[in-house]
Amino acid sequence: MKLGFIGCGAIGTDVAIAADSFEEISEMFLFDKDKKAMKKLDDKLKKSSKTTLETMIEKSDVIFEAASQEAVSLYGKKVLDHGKDLIIMSIGSLCNEEFRNELINTAKKNNCKIYLPSGAVCGIDGILSASIDKIDTVTLVTTKPPKAIDKTINKRTVIFRGTAREAVEKFPKNINVAANLSLAGIGFNDTYVEIVVDPVATRNSHKILAHGRFGRLRAVVENMPNPNNPGSSYLASLSAIATLKRIVNPIQIGA
Repeated sequence: MKLGFIGCGAIGTDVAIAADSFEEISEMFLFDKDKKAMKKLDDKLKKSSKTTLETMIEKSDVIFEAASQEAVSLYGKKVLDHGKDLIIMSIGSLCNEEFRNELINTAKKNNCKIYLPSGAVCGIDGILSASIDKIDTVTLVTTKPPKAIDKTINKRTVIFRGTAREAVEKFPKNINVAANLSLAGIGFNDTYVEIVVDPVATRNSHKILAHGRFGRLRAVVENMPNPNNPGSSYLASLSAIATLKRIVNPIQIGA
């Protein structure tokens, strides 16, 4: 399999280094507007080459996005139009229903897949299974240290309460978890989100609470920040690598 990368930042780097050791992956193609980041990552890999977006799409079988919501908006449909599978990390880009449906219809038309890693949270598989029947409520409580969102706060403060749609729009770089949870469960307008900044916190934590006909679900994870980007949890990178392994592995685990 040939793998393309849009974005050579912290998550892209983690995934590319792991993918470099996969025997199922023969070549990797890197694209980033930041040429220095692209070269820095390329120097760490054996199977990679720096390229243009057009060449990367043409030569890749699967393309991994780890850049931004803007990148998904600009390049997502183009990737799918070429019949290439797409892994999206900037899941908040799918908050726009019209755009999301456009990607889905394009993928169907070209017989390709869109993969959404579970990211920095646990419990997505349970929510996805429970959504087959009726889910009454889903709540996400996210707690982060101030540096994770570039704020100076001296006491525990709730900086946001509202719907997942509002959270994704207000915090596009920090709350992809809310977008993924919404898509797995009861939607952006009915998923409730609370964001807390705590100067005592040393880790990014996420708590999911849900109940419905399936019963009750409570999932809590305390994540170590990514060493190269404190705004992102290391588990998000691991989730992306696990998704890539799932694509190449004949055994499929999970809902």
